Amino acid sequence: MVAKMSSAAKAYAAVVLIRLMYSGMHVMSKVALNEGMNPLVFVFYRHSTAALVLIPLTFVIERRKAKPVTFKIACKMFIHALYGVTACGDLFNLGLNYASATSSSALYNVQPVVTFILAVIFGMETMKLTRFHGKVKFAGILFCIVGVTVLAFYEGPMFKSFNHHQLFQHRDNGSPGADTNSKKQWVLGIFLMTLSNVLAGLWTVLQGPLIEDTSKLMNTTLQISCASVQAFVVAIAAERDFSKWKLGWNVSLVAIIYSGVIVTALSYYMQMWTIAKRGPVFLAMSMPLTFVFTIIISSFILGDAVSLGSIFAGILLIGGLYNVFWGKSIEEKDDINKISTGKPGLELQDKEAPQVADDDAEAKV
Repeated sequence: MVAKMSSAAKAYAAVVLIRLMYSGMHVMSKVALNEGMNPLVFVFYRHSTAALVLIPLTFVIERRKAKPVTFKIACKMFIHALYGVTACGDLFNLGLNYASATSSSALYNVQPVVTFILAVIFGMETMKLTRFHGKVKFAGILFCIVGVTVLAFYEGPMFKSFNHHQLFQHRDNGSPGADTNSKKQWVLGIFLMTLSNVLAGLWTVLQGPLIEDTSKLMNTTLQISCASVQAFVVAIAAERDFSKWKLGWNVSLVAIIYSGVIVTALSYYMQMWTIAKRGPVFLAMSMPLTFVFTIIISSFILGDAVSLGSIFAGILLIGGLYNVFWGKSIEEKDDINKISTGKPGLELQDKEAPQVADDDAEAKV
C-alpha cells in the first residue's frame, strides 16, 4: 500500500513538473521573440539543440537493440518531420510572435481534440451522435471551436499583473493605427497557432506505423534531426541578415537551451515514465495545468495583463478537452458492459491509435 501511494505521488509530481516545463517554454519563447529573435531562426536553434542532446543519448541507449533504419524509413521520417515538426514549430513561433504566452498555452488544450477529430476522419475513432457518449464528444468539439473564436475576437476587461516591475519589456509599436494593426496581428497569431495544433494532431494520428518501424527514442531523434536541417533551410530563406543569427549571453540563448534540453530531452523521458506508470490519459488530463501555470509565470516575469476573453476561452478549451475524454470513457464502459452481458454481434474495436497525449507529440511541440 505504501509503495503504491509513493508511486502515485511520484506520478503526480512528474506531471506537475512536466506542465511547469511547458509553461516555461511558452513564456521563455515569448521573451526571446520580444527581445527581437527571429521566430524561424529560433526554431532552427531549438531543434538543433535538441538534436545535439538526443543523438548521443540515442547512440548510447539504442546502438545494440534498435532496428536498422532503412532508406524507406528515413524518407518517412523526413516527410513526417517536415509537416509535423518543422512546419508545426515555425507556425507556432510565428503565431506566438503576434499573440501571447497565455494564448499559446490555452490553445495547447486544442491539440488532443484536434487529434480526436482527425482520428474520426481517418476511421481510427468513432463518434456516434445517436448515443450519449457521441453527443458528449461533439459538445467537447463545439466548446473548443467556440473557445478558439473567443480567444481570437473577444478581449474584454484586462486584469493587470500585481508585479509592476517585470523583468522584460515588451516591444511597443507607437505608430498611428498600431492598435488596429495589433488586433489584426493577434487574430493572425491565433490562426497560425491553431493551424500548428492541427498539424501536430495530424502528426500524432499518423505516428502509429512509424513507431512500429523503430523505437520511440530513435523515431524522435531522427525526426528532430531532419527538422533541424529543414528549419535551417526555411530560416536561411527568410532571414538573410546574419547579424540576427548571432547568439550572445542573453535571454535568447537561455530560451533556446531551455526549449531544446529541458523540454525536448528531459520532459520527453519524464513523459515516457509517466505513461508507463499511469497511462496516456493520465498525462493528457494534466494539460490544463500548463494554461494555469503560464498565466502565473507570464504575469510575474513579463508583467502580462490577462484579459477576461483569454480566461473565458481557456475555460471553454479545457471544458472541450475534458468532454472528449469523458465521452471516450463512457464509450469504453458501454463496450465493456455489452461484452460482459454477452450481446451477440458486438465487436469491440481497439481504437487506441490516436493516443492524444502521445509522449513523442508533446516532446517536439
